[in-house]
Amino acid sequence: MTERSYEIDFGEQAPTGAEAERLTASGAGEAERAEEAALRPKGLADFVGQPQVREQLSLVLDAARARGRTPDHVLLSGPPGLGKTTLAMIIAHEMGRGIRITSGPAIQHAGDLAAILSSLEEGEVLFIDEIHRMSRAAEEMLYVAMEDYRVDVIVGKGPGATAIPLELPYFTLVGATTRSGLLPAPLRDRFGFTGHLDFYSAADLHSVLSRSAGKLDMHAEDEGLTEIATRSRGTPRIANRLLRRVRDWAQVRGDGRITTQAARAALEVYEVDALGLDRLDRSVLRSLCTRFGGGPVGLSTLAVTVGEEAETVEEVAEPFLVREGLVTRTPRGRIATRAAWQHLGLTPPQGG
Repeated sequence: MTERSYEIDFGEQAPTGAEAERLTASGAGEAERAEEAALRPKGLADFVGQPQVREQLSLVLDAARARGRTPDHVLLSGPPGLGKTTLAMIIAHEMGRGIRITSGPAIQHAGDLAAILSSLEEGEVLFIDEIHRMSRAAEEMLYVAMEDYRVDVIVGKGPGATAIPLELPYFTLVGATTRSGLLPAPLRDRFGFTGHLDFYSAADLHSVLSRSAGKLDMHAEDEGLTEIATRSRGTPRIANRLLRRVRDWAQVRGDGRITTQAARAALEVYEVDALGLDRLDRSVLRSLCTRFGGGPVGLSTLAVTVGEEAETVEEVAEPFLVREGLVTRTPRGRIATRAAWQHLGLTPPQGG
């Protein structure tokens, strides 16, 4: 990584206390962001996994280049951490255009969206993360912008209000959502290409980690990377995060190499078990099994028991537990499966 030097004039007194801590944290945060940016692939050829989406998107971009036009609008859906933001950046890079990045929650008024759209340049990519969380007024403005490349700016109020059409340059909207079912049909239908990203296999995650280790100049053994990959919940973002934590352990308590032993010891410190379950996941399973006899138990009751909000249990822990066959959802509540009991080393009740 390129070293950066900073000249800061503090007069006669150097920063102390909270100010010094803030400056140190700022530098560390910038280094972390620089690392994350370095790990992002720049082109489709470097993007690991998602072969079907990659091939489909490649056709869309190649056809647009051949016609000398901007690509159709793209909707990317799937769980967090699978590469939706990275693919948006790749689209801009492949087309040789700039990219503007914003998010649905940040666009709460039509005026917010109008300001972004009116500042776009010809062929630019506009990436809206969590697009399903935009306000209804902004969504309705986006319909016209996507289809007719214009926005209607309302001047005045009441009966005297006037709509002034503002022409927009041709642009490509890339929307990302973790809950595509919440998108209204008129918005979803205006996307020319929709790609759904699935969880990664352990082999694909190993390839992601191998590439990341090379970018971060780590000495990593294949077995160590495999150990991290199998605990990464099928998610590259988690895999790269765990890789950095294992690197920390290896540098401080090991010999600097990412080995199987280093990975296991580090992930034990960070409470990530062999299946990739963390503290919250195990708390949910243990409460289900030991306090409620395996269930069924309601979500709110379960959340109170583990000391978390119901939304946290439902959106953070449950999807992975259900996918791994450790928990099932029923109309009466959540039930721990036999695999959950076995994973915790407990004996399921007779007939369970």
